[in-house]
Amino acid sequence: MTSAPEKDVLNKLLLETLKGVSRSFYLSLRVLPTPVRKSVSLAYLIARAMDTICDTEVLSTDLRLGLIRSVRGQVQGLTTDGSIDRIATLYENTNITANEMTLLRSLPIALSLLETLPHSDRGLVRGVVVTLSHGMEIDLVTFPPKSPGELTAFQSLAELDRYTYYVAGCVGEFWTDIAILHTKSLSRWNPKIMSEFGVRFGKALQMTNILRDIPKDISMGRCYIPMAELSAQGIVPMDLASSSQRNNVRGVVSKLIALTLEHYTFAAQYLFSTPRTAFRLRIATVWPMVMGLATLAELAKNDWWIAQDTSVKVSRRWVYGMIAISVPCTWSNTLLRIWVNRLFSNTRKRMSPIPSNTNE
Repeated sequence: MTSAPEKDVLNKLLLETLKGVSRSFYLSLRVLPTPVRKSVSLAYLIARAMDTICDTEVLSTDLRLGLIRSVRGQVQGLTTDGSIDRIATLYENTNITANEMTLLRSLPIALSLLETLPHSDRGLVRGVVVTLSHGMEIDLVTFPPKSPGELTAFQSLAELDRYTYYVAGCVGEFWTDIAILHTKSLSRWNPKIMSEFGVRFGKALQMTNILRDIPKDISMGRCYIPMAELSAQGIVPMDLASSSQRNNVRGVVSKLIALTLEHYTFAAQYLFSTPRTAFRLRIATVWPMVMGLATLAELAKNDWWIAQDTSVKVSRRWVYGMIAISVPCTWSNTLLRIWVNRLFSNTRKRMSPIPSNTNE
């Protein structure tokens, strides 16, 4: 059982620290049932801090790999060398935001709170953070800092699929296990099937992020679009932002949007398998699903966002409206199904036909 001081610290981490570094997932964290929220919030905070360590390129790749492995060792209970306390100091003169610095300074507290979790929860949190850390290592090893104009790409869809499991699909498994552990109304769930649906849910959200962030990733020398898919259209990573290759780029992107939409069909099964009696859990699932599908529809409509300086995303006003209508829709399977089906339909209608391998 969590003591009052520990509860106060956790609430502060959630209300202040996580709010500053998470635009969308924070919404779901706030609405989760308390027993689920504690474990999911700690897992997210630790992983988000590790992600900040990973993404700050002013520090060497070897140093960042070492820090990620050090945090992972402490999460597993294998090391207590005090290196965690020095992480924030290393990042004081870097370009991270004030909110990210607060996050790094909160990491030792989060790790200490991890040890206060019940044994079963602690094991699940450790498992998902360790898996996520391997995904971060994939990023660091596959995409080391580049000179301007250099790009590295994944080689195949299988490699991309493996990566999306490590950085997001595993969260679907974790979410499922924690939810079953703390929610009596999920007693009829088949853990294996629901975990598989959860993995596809996580992959859907990550693929949406990958597609949305193509311009930013290209500027950082990263190409998550596999070489095999680019080669099939007769292009290379540098062609992704080339107007002369626009038709062939659309061919690659359209295929990946279709793949992402397929992941969302499993996410929808996950959502509708969550009973209305588990309202908080259900609405925490509705929000990322709906925001993800709406973003994918925008990407399908604006088929040349790749050449833009800013990523495509739903507006803050849209988010507020979505939250308002989500309450009645979450209570009603009929209304929820109409809403979700409309989002699927919008994406399918806006998708460009996959063109043949010819330049415009």
